[in-house]
Amino acid sequence: VDNGDTAEIDGFTYGTGECPAEDKSTGRAIDFTGPQPLCIDPAGEYVAVVGASGAGKSTYAGDLARRERAVTFSIDDWMARLFAADMPDPIEFTWVMERVERCEAQIWSTAAAVMATGTPVVLDLGLLRRSDRARVAEIARLCELPARFHFLNAPREVRRGRVLSRNQIQGEGFSFVVTPEMFDFTEGVFEAPDAAELAGCEVVESA
Repeated sequence: VDNGDTAEIDGFTYGTGECPAEDKSTGRAIDFTGPQPLCIDPAGEYVAVVGASGAGKSTYAGDLARRERAVTFSIDDWMARLFAADMPDPIEFTWVMERVERCEAQIWSTAAAVMATGTPVVLDLGLLRRSDRARVAEIARLCELPARFHFLNAPREVRRGRVLSRNQIQGEGFSFVVTPEMFDFTEGVFEAPDAAELAGCEVVESA
């Protein structure tokens, strides 16, 4: 790395700056809170699935991945496996986001290796805030990655009903119980895409 500003975590190199000249990847790392992979090979592409809690993102992402022979990365699965048992009650936004960022960093490292083989990936990362989605779009732009955004839209009460039903059934797409309080928490964080964002999205009505 040109500026030498790197760190190695669990065998992965993170930091900011351009990839080495001898690496034919044109990828750049994006400087955001938390570690990030350095070189993302632009051979593959990714689809980012966006929507509020209960919109059906995980189910949609899985179906899309099967159709397109892609690999899915779901933030709910990672958070459930790594941190659900330690989640504070009541939920603390800072606690959650710190761990989401850790998971995202590891997901990007793994997804980069998958895309380097030419295999597409489907990212079910939540991306509840506009700044989250803007960061992912910037990664795509600077790394010259083909990227698509799919926004799943459904009314609040429909989504709430799905979440409560999913808690009971615990079938496909279930990662952990989402209590009414957790649903309300994420509703307060979610920022719906504006007209500019929607212009570049494939909108899916999931009601």
